[in-house]
Amino acid sequence: MKTTAGGDVIIVGGGLIGLSIAFELAGRGATVRVYERGEPAHAASWAGAGMLAPYAEHIDDEALLELCRISLERYPLFAQQVSDASDIRVDLALDGIVEAAFSSEQLAALDAFARALTVRGVAAQLLDRRETIIAEPSLGKHAQGALVVGGQGCVDNRRLGRALLAACRSRRVVVHAPVQALAIECDERRVLGVRSELGFAPASWVINAAGAWAADIPGVPAQARLPVTPVKGQMLALAVPAGFLRRTTWVPGAYLVPRTDGRLLVGATVENAGFDQRVTAGAIHRLLDAALAAAPSLGAFTVTETWAGLRPATPDGRPFIGPTTIGGLLAATGHYRNGILLAPVTADLIASFVETGDVSPLAPFSPLRMSASAGRSISV
Repeated sequence: MKTTAGGDVIIVGGGLIGLSIAFELAGRGATVRVYERGEPAHAASWAGAGMLAPYAEHIDDEALLELCRISLERYPLFAQQVSDASDIRVDLALDGIVEAAFSSEQLAALDAFARALTVRGVAAQLLDRRETIIAEPSLGKHAQGALVVGGQGCVDNRRLGRALLAACRSRRVVVHAPVQALAIECDERRVLGVRSELGFAPASWVINAAGAWAADIPGVPAQARLPVTPVKGQMLALAVPAGFLRRTTWVPGAYLVPRTDGRLLVGATVENAGFDQRVTAGAIHRLLDAALAAAPSLGAFTVTETWAGLRPATPDGRPFIGPTTIGGLLAATGHYRNGILLAPVTADLIASFVETGDVSPLAPFSPLRMSASAGRSISV
């Protein structure tokens, strides 16, 4: 591993991205410490629905879509490795995602989308009205049809977070949480480590995996600050009978994600509201309206939970993965709606860079793309 001080790495941020990087680096022999301002694997990692659905997201950025495709392909092995290291089973379902249509116009759009996916080699089956009701009986009788896109699915992100934390500890990763007074320390060229109420901790590498808070970490020089902004998402959960919904289903205005514990997640809003994490009546009303319009029988079930989280967004929609203008200071943030999906490939990219110093695989997602310094050489 191309490091000094025995491969010492500090990761700022203990969400799924940060913990996945810690797990991978520790597996390659690095000494890793994670500093988290709150509860590990909480924040956006806890608030999401665990969607593993790059095609359902209709991503039109080819570089980002390819990154998502690679990460989706790696998910079964990643989940198995985390399960084995933690003794916590990661609930992963990749049995396809249903996109339902409730008008002839929506069905025509799904037909065109199915043709485009087939050209890409993605399994896509268009269902007529009868086939849709057989596939997902809970959908209302006014469903006109549906598209089933194979290979996609979801993971129980809360369980994955618990498993990753345990898996990291099994690989001797030290997790400091909660840490409130955290700052990154640098000189003019290189990162030195981090300082907190625990004292100063030196490191050869510091990785900014702080999600929506990545732009606000004290001590980062102005030229290395990341233009990451929070985008709020609100969700709710209903208690439903087992098997009420068989697969993750997208309907107009919402998506519905069944969990093995009897919850049905309904999400999610997209709001530019700064760091406001309040759950609002209007947002929950809109989500329930969309869910009930698609599956009216949901009206008989109990709302068991509501919550909000903050997604880390970037100006061009691509995450920041790789070195900054400060030697040894790396970024792994800005994954927006795909942080859970992109955790395995982000961990591999960051760990491989620390190990080899090769920046070429990171080029489309380089933090330097946002600044006039994009042509500068990088000190590793």
